[in-house]
Amino acid sequence: MNIQISDIGHIIQLSIAPVFLLTGVATKLTVLMNRLARIIDRTRELKDRLRSGRDRADEEELEVLYQRWQLINYAITASTATGLLICLVIALLFLGDTTDLPVDRCIAVMFVIAMAALICSFMFLLREVFVSFRYMRMHEAVLIQEPR
Repeated sequence: MNIQISDIGHIIQLSIAPVFLLTGVATKLTVLMNRLARIIDRTRELKDRLRSGRDRADEEELEVLYQRWQLINYAITASTATGLLICLVIALLFLGDTTDLPVDRCIAVMFVIAMAALICSFMFLLREVFVSFRYMRMHEAVLIQEPR
């Protein structure tokens, strides 16, 4: 296992693209965490209001928030799995290049699984956005119909 400086440069070149992908996944996790924080804050506010008295509109909104919460949690889990898999891909790139182990298929499989997890994460995020918009449209329609 005699590693030359040029070999290290080659290994680093191989790992650059996954590192950029990892940066994107980390940014996406930040967005998801911010959405989750807003859902949690709104849930706390509604629970406080419901303690003082039952309101059907608040209860309905709370149900929608729980649904959104679950979808965001799924998206966070899938994004975290993506990040973990990309980190493993980078580690295997270094390991395979420095030890001449045949890890190319393992790297390919892990990368495909990482992309599937990333796709799932985006689908959960999109579903959460749709649930949010649907509730807002329904709520807006009710406000328009109410007499003043």
